[in-house]
Amino acid sequence: MYLFLITFLTLYGGMHLYAFLRLRNAFRPRPQLQWLLISWMVAMTSIPLLVRAADLFGMEKTAQTFAWPGYLWMGFLFIFTSIMLFTDAVGYLYRLVRRHLFQNFPKFISSHNTCRIALSLAMAASVYAFIEAGQIRSEHVVIVSDKLSPSNPRIRVVQISDVHIGLLLQNGRLEQILKKIREAGPDILVCTGDLVDGKLNRDYGISEHDPLAVSLATIPAPYGKFAVTGNHEVYAGLNRALAFTSAAGFTILRNQSVQLKSGITISGVDDRAVNPGAVTDINTETTLLNQVSHEAFHILLKHRPDILPESDGHFDLQLSGHVHGGQIFPFNFLVRLRHPIPCGTTVTSAGSRIHVSRGTGTWGPPMRLFAPPEVTIIDIVSKQTVR
Repeated sequence: MYLFLITFLTLYGGMHLYAFLRLRNAFRPRPQLQWLLISWMVAMTSIPLLVRAADLFGMEKTAQTFAWPGYLWMGFLFIFTSIMLFTDAVGYLYRLVRRHLFQNFPKFISSHNTCRIALSLAMAASVYAFIEAGQIRSEHVVIVSDKLSPSNPRIRVVQISDVHIGLLLQNGRLEQILKKIREAGPDILVCTGDLVDGKLNRDYGISEHDPLAVSLATIPAPYGKFAVTGNHEVYAGLNRALAFTSAAGFTILRNQSVQLKSGITISGVDDRAVNPGAVTDINTETTLLNQVSHEAFHILLKHRPDILPESDGHFDLQLSGHVHGGQIFPFNFLVRLRHPIPCGTTVTSAGSRIHVSRGTGTWGPPMRLFAPPEVTIIDIVSKQTVR
């Protein structure tokens, strides 16, 4: 926890300091306005910690009151500093070229102008990102297989992931998600982790008796609804998160497999945050997959989009999430450094497939920039019907 706090305050505080210095140099505000800006930035740096504390102590209204301005500002600051870093790099290269190669080149790029342009772009991009976060898309994937039984030549699986029900995602946004799922008409509904967010307390907020869980439970899925844990289930309080997920109608697969009447086998593994021992995770996953017959179409539910070399080829389709597609551009490039498998559908070297969802909700800032939320529709179709 101490390491997290130090890292967070260093990075987030450093972003505020960089933004303050660039804004001060560009606009030269009066001392009173400078102190006002400093006070605002100090408050915004501390608000995520205050929200977390209020969440832990069951002060839901206080947490929500601070969360909206705090996380919207966080999203704006991410975008603004990203644009500023890019424009500053361009400006630096421009000055080098002008100094050493073309000294008579016109001086039309200045730090003042670039800051003003970056501020305008960041404001416009933040508004767009807030709107885009509410524009849930249906991503359609078709997989042809010879493993379906003649009596079930087409199975529709609908995937949600990283919904993050909590302080910022409540009834309105959940209804949008439920509408997309109902329109898809799933035979099987799966959730690949991080259904909930925040601390689940007995006396406030989301619980196993929450109307949000009841709403999710109303979604019909003839062959079943299945979920796995994500890292945020652990952060929220694992037992209560599992109770909420169960109340929402999901069968939680914790290093388990189930064979459906449709002929499909679904396996699910716990996120490694549940049990941080990496060796144990590898042994558990490989043992589970080795016990499943290769004759049935096999779906693996796993929160993080990682494929163990020992697991590749032992499933037909892995469904994952976790990465949010970066959520706010250009963080997708940073995500790819840690999780190189891109969002979308990829065929592995052993012939398995993995679909990585961009996620259905948001974490932190209620914003998405060039990474729209998705509800994934996977149609598994018999090869005989395609012919």
